[in-house]
Amino acid sequence: MKNYALPIRFGIATSGCLIAYFLILSLLGLHTNVFYSLFNGIITGFGIYEAIKYFRLRNAERFNYGTGFVTGVITGCVATLIFTVFFALYSTELNTAFLGELSSAYAKDYSNFEGIVFVTVAIMGLATTLVLTLSFMQLFKASNNLKKKSA
Repeated sequence: MKNYALPIRFGIATSGCLIAYFLILSLLGLHTNVFYSLFNGIITGFGIYEAIKYFRLRNAERFNYGTGFVTGVITGCVATLIFTVFFALYSTELNTAFLGELSSAYAKDYSNFEGIVFVTVAIMGLATTLVLTLSFMQLFKASNNLKKKSA
């Protein structure tokens, strides 16, 4: 469990940033515009990047591709899980009209629109987590290139 404490802490902090961003958009009346959710990827990416970077600095002797990848995935999964739960609570308990406002066309066509939205939020978060973790590990992995000898 000790090895997972750092990514869990970063995941909680990342989810806090995601929730704060969503609430700020809500206060401004912009939370129904799907375009603004693109910034969620930047927030999640920053959290994953910082978690891997901090883990590498803290555990330089045992850092490898696998441990960095696990750190990034756990960070992103924790952030996604917490944000999805918050999103579900917000849209079903705090602002019940939110999902209808989000997409009035889809809400009329599907009987279980809420479930579709929650699963979509979770899948988008997990996909973002995997792609960004793989990308960032290209920056942090040890190079396998051999040093060229000077002539």
